[in-house]
Amino acid sequence: MAEPAAEIWARLREATGARIGLGRRGDAPPVAEVLALQLAHARARDAVHRAMDWAAVEAALSPAPLLRVHSAAPDRATYLRRPDLGRRLAPEAAALLSLAERQVVFVLADGLSAAAVEAQAVPLLQACRARLGALVAEPVVLAEQARVALGDEIGEGLGARMVVMLIGERPGLSVAHSLGAYVTHAPRVGRRDSERNCVSNIHPQGGLGTEAAADRIAWLVREGLLRRLTGVALKEDAANSLGGGDGGLLPGAEDGAVR
Repeated sequence: MAEPAAEIWARLREATGARIGLGRRGDAPPVAEVLALQLAHARARDAVHRAMDWAAVEAALSPAPLLRVHSAAPDRATYLRRPDLGRRLAPEAAALLSLAERQVVFVLADGLSAAAVEAQAVPLLQACRARLGALVAEPVVLAEQARVALGDEIGEGLGARMVVMLIGERPGLSVAHSLGAYVTHAPRVGRRDSERNCVSNIHPQGGLGTEAAADRIAWLVREGLLRRLTGVALKEDAANSLGGGDGGLLPGAEDGAVR
């Protein structure tokens, strides 16, 4: 006997967050599904436009040394219209950077979802610190109106060998609070996206969890420092990234998209 269509669609829906097999009422989708879609769209819009609660992030990171910087985009509206301005520091922010020998600098950036950063960036940073130990340098940088490439200028100005940017990803209609991590060796202005590694879709709603994401980031950092590269030339070893090996540990070391 053929499997009923309703059961087939039910099994498919369990395998994806996409809106499939919704059924219909007359010539239209069910009202509940229409309302759910409108709610998801509203949450995505809110995530993109809402201002970041930096005070809460600072309080959660206290007493760690912090550095607040701002991109060349003066406000949220400009940031959304001019992605190029979000990739460069405002002149007064660039003047705050002090060049020194640093291993790994972490940048927490609002990106396109403040909610993602507020909920997940601090726990992920702490999990990465637990894995990377003394490799993580001070200060932690908090970047406002930031795109991914802003981390290149920040890392270069601080003299970092590696920069890890934790940034709110562009929200979709299934998840509005997804976090992304971008790992770049020898950061400098002009780095291409192909020269960095991305760990994306970090969120508790069926995405990558904090501990698993920290494992992958730590592996990329260690291996990137060891090989002196990141990007397409650095292929993730799934077994090592999930704790199945030493992941190319440095001697003495205790590892969707916003552009």
